[in-house]
Amino acid sequence: MTDSPNSKNYGVPIYGAGWVPQSAVEPPPDKSSESVPPGSYVVLAGGGGEGNSGIRNALILAKFHFDTNVLSDQPVARLGTGGDLPYRMAVHPGGEGLICSLPKSCRWFDWDFQRDENRSLDLISSERVLEPLQDVGQQLALTFNNEGSLLAVGGEDGKLRVYKWPSMENILDQDNAHASVKDLDFSGPCRIWDVSKSKSALKRLLYQDEIFGSCRFSPINDENQVLYIITMRDQGGSISKWSTTTWKRIKSKRVVRDPICAFNVSPNGKLLAVGTIEGDVLIASSNNFQVQNVVKKAHLGLVTTLKFSEDSRALLSASMDSRVRVTIIKDEEKKSGLSLWIIILVLLIAIAVYYAASNRILPLELNSLLK
Repeated sequence: MTDSPNSKNYGVPIYGAGWVPQSAVEPPPDKSSESVPPGSYVVLAGGGGEGNSGIRNALILAKFHFDTNVLSDQPVARLGTGGDLPYRMAVHPGGEGLICSLPKSCRWFDWDFQRDENRSLDLISSERVLEPLQDVGQQLALTFNNEGSLLAVGGEDGKLRVYKWPSMENILDQDNAHASVKDLDFSGPCRIWDVSKSKSALKRLLYQDEIFGSCRFSPINDENQVLYIITMRDQGGSISKWSTTTWKRIKSKRVVRDPICAFNVSPNGKLLAVGTIEGDVLIASSNNFQVQNVVKKAHLGLVTTLKFSEDSRALLSASMDSRVRVTIIKDEEKKSGLSLWIIILVLLIAIAVYYAASNRILPLELNSLLK
């Protein structure tokens, strides 16, 4: 697969990816005259692991230009992590930095914005040590809540931890929450409990033949918030939507034949993105699950992660094939509006043709009657 402007191979199998918050590169209030660098940054985590594969473990920064739909040919920064594979990562929504899970512990990294003539961004190892997350084993899921005030961590051993940020005060420490924790997401003001059985209520949200894949809450924190669940059946990958007030299934639809291995919801709540084990990326409406955009073979292997940009204008996808891709989101509202006007125009033309034809036929019928 040859590189295209919005798809690049950075030589490292990618396991985690995210957009750098704009606040990380915005000038401070006392230097508002400084220009913000054009384009947006993406951060990637991956490598060859502990073996001697020759592929170094690293965190990578690349730049994406929205105006030209181009990813930088080379990383703008690379920070090696030695023999430790950076497997999962979570970018703090406030622009403070990012947390990354390594084989035995979690580490914090800081942004370093160089206010020189190049206005470049770098990534540096932080002196801050996250004591509660040292020697805890491999963590498979990391996420902040929308405000950046809580951090949830899920381990390969099935342990679930939630901390206040940045104090790292532990507010939840649950052993054996699952066989292993593979996905986490914060909701709005709701909880899911099955007190009578002391079991996860999620099991009640699945049909008997459905296999859970991942889940995300809608970003709307009110009584209309919904939960999206990815499930697999023999027929393929499906998305279901659930009310967080009644816990009733609102809608369910199969969207792809292949198993889904990555999922995300756009910050504006309008779009859903799925990635398959075949490397395809699909973008669908969160309203009716109608697929709006399909990128066949966006990657050569399974899609490991999907992240929407802050403004929901673009989708970042990455894979173990070392390839990173940014897909610009089509403006479906404008497209739909244009299609509606085209339909109306066609109807008007059809009506005009019908009446014109009727006006020609009527005199002929009258003449035949008079004869």
